[in-house]
Amino acid sequence: MNAITKSVNVTYFLRASTTVVSNGSSCIVTVNKGKKEKVTTIPSIAPKTSYTFAQNGYTGPIRISSGPAVSTQISQHRLAHTDIRVPSFDNYRKDISKDPTANTRRNAPEKENIAYAVAAGTGLATAYGAKSVVQSLVLSMAPSADVLAVSKIEVKLSNIPEGQSMVFKWRGKPLFIRHRGVKEIEKEESVDLSTLRDPQHDRERVKKSDWLIVLGVCTHLGCVPIANAGDFGGYYCPCHGSHYDASGRIRKGPAPLNLEVPNYEFQDDIVIVG
Repeated sequence: MNAITKSVNVTYFLRASTTVVSNGSSCIVTVNKGKKEKVTTIPSIAPKTSYTFAQNGYTGPIRISSGPAVSTQISQHRLAHTDIRVPSFDNYRKDISKDPTANTRRNAPEKENIAYAVAAGTGLATAYGAKSVVQSLVLSMAPSADVLAVSKIEVKLSNIPEGQSMVFKWRGKPLFIRHRGVKEIEKEESVDLSTLRDPQHDRERVKKSDWLIVLGVCTHLGCVPIANAGDFGGYYCPCHGSHYDASGRIRKGPAPLNLEVPNYEFQDDIVIVG
């Protein structure tokens, strides 16, 4: 190792220099060994492409060998991408857009009409879709068929004798239907409205004077009153002592309002509530 080191002249490496030529050619390495005698130039290697082959006048096919038994042939035109056929879409174009040299300002009104038609069609489709979505949402929140089936009740009035009150279940609440007599009707119609807590004439609470239909829910705390009881012969709530007359009006006790009258209609001998 020492012998090899001694045989190398260190000053030879110290005298070497590199010069960069500004004309774009390769580097020239100049070795100074006492005197400037030897100049070594590194040759440049130009890339070989289809373009450079055409520059040099070569027009034949390019062959590339990749093994002793394999040969590959690549066409010069293939590398230049001149053999790719672009499909024609002229059959799908309008006449105003087939000519690439035509002035677009002349065709602007016709293009605007097309744009307006597309915008109008898109707007109508959007509005129809929004309507369908909203309609589906509203229908989803509507009561189902089984709920609508129990929303109404039909009662045959001939089964209720005069002077009696019967209780039915409607929408989970008690329903009072009272068949009033003539004396009871005259008594309720002659009540002075100024003495009532919730003033309401008897004719305002009935559609037929001999039939009273009210909800059996006390307006105080929602208890169920007892029919044909109390100081006024109508309804009495034993929970807190509210007295109603035969027209369902509050006459005594803590209840603030009269008994509620639901929507109903008569059809011959049947009353439909709901």
